[in-house]
Amino acid sequence: MVVAKFRIRPKAMRLLRFALVVFILITAFQFVNIRYFGGAIFSLPSQDKFPVSSIHGSTEPVRPFSGSSEEGEEVDHVIGNDTFQSHDSFIDKETETETLDSLQGTGAGTGTGTSSIVEDADMAMANENTRNLEILESKSDASVDNLSPDVKRVINVSNSGVVSITEMMSLLHQSRTSHASLKLKRSSAVDQELIHARSQIENPQMIVNHPLLHAPLYWNLSMFKTSYELMEKKLKVYIYREGKRPVLHKPVLKGIYASEGWFMKQLSSSKTFVTKNPRKAHLFYLPFSSKMLEETLYVPGSHSDKNLIEFLKSYLDMISSKYTFWNKTGGSDHFLVACHDWAPSETRQYMANCIRALCNSDVSEGFVFGKDVALPETTILVPRRPLRALGGKPYSQRQILAFFAGGMHGYLRPLLLQRWGGNKDPHMKIFSEIPKSGGKKSYMEYMKSSKYCICPKGHEVNSPRVVEALFYECVPVIISDNFVPPFFDVLNWESFAVFVLEKDIPDLKNILVSITEERYREMQMRVKMVQKHFLWHSKPEKFDIFHMILHSIWYNRVFQT
Repeated sequence: MVVAKFRIRPKAMRLLRFALVVFILITAFQFVNIRYFGGAIFSLPSQDKFPVSSIHGSTEPVRPFSGSSEEGEEVDHVIGNDTFQSHDSFIDKETETETLDSLQGTGAGTGTGTSSIVEDADMAMANENTRNLEILESKSDASVDNLSPDVKRVINVSNSGVVSITEMMSLLHQSRTSHASLKLKRSSAVDQELIHARSQIENPQMIVNHPLLHAPLYWNLSMFKTSYELMEKKLKVYIYREGKRPVLHKPVLKGIYASEGWFMKQLSSSKTFVTKNPRKAHLFYLPFSSKMLEETLYVPGSHSDKNLIEFLKSYLDMISSKYTFWNKTGGSDHFLVACHDWAPSETRQYMANCIRALCNSDVSEGFVFGKDVALPETTILVPRRPLRALGGKPYSQRQILAFFAGGMHGYLRPLLLQRWGGNKDPHMKIFSEIPKSGGKKSYMEYMKSSKYCICPKGHEVNSPRVVEALFYECVPVIISDNFVPPFFDVLNWESFAVFVLEKDIPDLKNILVSITEERYREMQMRVKMVQKHFLWHSKPEKFDIFHMILHSIWYNRVFQT
């Protein structure tokens, strides 16, 4: 038997070695922390999404404080020293621990006083960093696989990899057009009401002026007014009574996740919109708290939200086995309101067909235009007096060009601090903590005295600063690529806010200085006019935040038909 011998030539050997080196480099590349400003490489980890904490040399997660006002973004305002006053500077000590019905036994009802918040500031910051690591590791990756084909197409053709406000509106229009081309498989009385409402909204009576609504703030004032009035007359919501507290039926009214709690409270007590007859309902509300879901069920150190997702699945199994309504539509006429950062990933698997009102409204995390709703993130520290300290100085007394103070979460904020921190520029007040030399000037007072309030993303795209800026009549400067702003389907945000791409941070001051005084005054006036849409009242008022959230949900439901 002849055995053939093969000899690899030197040139071929060199090629094989080169191929092996390339393979090793590509494999290693997948695990390297890559920062890409354009945002197009969604499947790769980035520092802002997966930060590694080295506080005290440990990454062991720490359970968050029981008071919801002490975690997340709110910690930003109280870290540092005793003179770093935040919302604390105007907290009513007698009422700061209040929540709905005292929220007996819940973390939200046991908030600490201002002094203890300040004393625990350094620990809070360490806890927050380790906590964010755990949050980000436990949720699903922000992958391009989560995006709709239309969004992928927009991102692929965009030079920056960022979906602009104009492109968001185009995607919304495409979604509604595609729904219009579908024929309903059913034709109940409720469906016919929605079809008729859609026809009226698409063919509204034209209006130019309105005593309460300033036309330039809206994409189409006539359509909004028509839709809003139809909502007031027609909309009926059924609230499932099933489920036990504290995860269900127990609103948290304090802290940075307060939007979901205030909405739950006010809808539950509404005699106008709630029906006890599910067959008359246009919408079905799933009354769970994403804050209490995490607070109650998350296992510290587990780095997993699987049990939270399973809880929601069990809840859906219960209502779908008891009622026919979920199965009838696959959940498309059901909705949830959730402000916790985890909500997008927790609801993606089993609640994907629902209308999801989310504070973490991130295009790159699978926000669906025409179905999902961008929920405002509002910080409430005194539930009895949610409008305390509303307003700010007139434009002529706003001597500070731009202001930001907060924790150095993510990669953007350190860039701001590096460039303008430490009083490097007297016109740009950028702090990680308000310095003692600032006397008693608080976070709130800085916002009231500044022309522009910087709202950079932290670990996630959303921030309560956006609504805080409107609250204090400061023009918001949003630096958060692919963030879907609240009520963007109705409000023309570019008429009263400034959007800056993350990659353009080095030019931030030049961008702001280039805005004419006339344009600034116009935007600041519009901020004051749009403010009404972002305010919580003890009892809901026309065009307030409760009605605007409900309207966005109603709007999406109508255009499903």
